[in-house]
Amino acid sequence: MSAVLELAEVTVRRGQATLLDRVTWVVKEGERWVVLGANGAGKTTLLQVASASLHPTSGAVGVLQELIGTVDVFELRPRIGLTSAALADRIPRQEVVRDVVVSASYAVLGRWREEYDDLDHERADALLREFSIHHLADRTYGTLSEGERKRVQIARSLMTDPELLLLDEPAAGLDLGGREDLVSTLSVLAHDPASPATVLVSHHVEEIPPGFTHVLMLRDGAVAAAGPIGETLTDRTLSQTFGMPLVLEEHDGRYAARRRLHRR
Repeated sequence: MSAVLELAEVTVRRGQATLLDRVTWVVKEGERWVVLGANGAGKTTLLQVASASLHPTSGAVGVLQELIGTVDVFELRPRIGLTSAALADRIPRQEVVRDVVVSASYAVLGRWREEYDDLDHERADALLREFSIHHLADRTYGTLSEGERKRVQIARSLMTDPELLLLDEPAAGLDLGGREDLVSTLSVLAHDPASPATVLVSHHVEEIPPGFTHVLMLRDGAVAAAGPIGETLTDRTLSQTFGMPLVLEEHDGRYAARRRLHRR
């Protein structure tokens, strides 16, 4: 399997702050990675680098066999599917759901004068059906629940049939039912061999969908642990990552964590 994402000794600094500290990481075709870490660990910065939205201060970044800094990122970005809170905030609330999805073909938010062919509309409709939101196609985005919006955002991120899918905290803001619906949807996507290599950022092990294969754990901008999820995600590595004694439990491919209680 060839690499779709390669970071070599990547550091990102802003003023006196080091957001990423010499991160080396490789994502290969067919892999599904979850990135875990506390607030401020560097997760969102990592995804900005991976999506060719942010250049590192030092180090090398390869995305889809292209070296960042030597390639036109505007040609590269349509090959990357991305969902993030920043992107979601830019979606016009009055936009019709079908248009939110299909407009990804031109990498725009908010339809204007673009022309889409039948294949574009067929692709958008197929994605809406795949994520069980086709009945919302003619609704405006602003009238949807938070869980419905998340599904629309993921459908949009897949519109261009990307080779790399980046999901920045897709379950943020969801209630328990919405989170479980989303985890189930992402698990189906993870088990589909036709799905692109995927990176999911989260604070919570409870949000890891079954079918994800690898984990990258960040602390203070540096890699605390990385590797196959069954070997790498343990009580010890989770405790090191979050800086407190934690107990990790796994059942049927789902994880849960709690603080270890010290009894006298």
